[in-house]
Amino acid sequence: QVQLVESGGGLVQDGGSLSLSCVASGTTFSLNPMGWFRQAPRKEREFVAAIDGSGGRTSYADSVKGRFTISRNNAKKTVSLQMDSLKPEDTAVYYCAVAYSMSWSTETRDYHYWGQGTQVTVSS
Repeated sequence: QVQLVESGGGLVQDGGSLSLSCVASGTTFSLNPMGWFRQAPRKEREFVAAIDGSGGRTSYADSVKGRFTISRNNAKKTVSLQMDSLKPEDTAVYYCAVAYSMSWSTETRDYHYWGQGTQVTVSS
């Protein structure tokens, strides 16, 4: 059974930084892409960043490009999201997820395993 546990969320001021971490268990972690998604109140869940199994390929939503960095450590089965220059519009619950297959995707529908989410709040 796949389990994902996120940590690192919290409250930060506009322009601040936070680092999110996600630990995975019970999956072929090193083969499948992993991603971070977020959901703000009254909005649909949206893609934030993704990384392939080797860590050599990454993709970011335009809204976070240049501010967020995704990374993974397959030996530790972790994926991280470094968030810098945070803005109030980044406020959301952030979820890490594992893709169902080894195929590259940034689409929510292709990620079948999800963590419980961690709240990120950026105050103005």
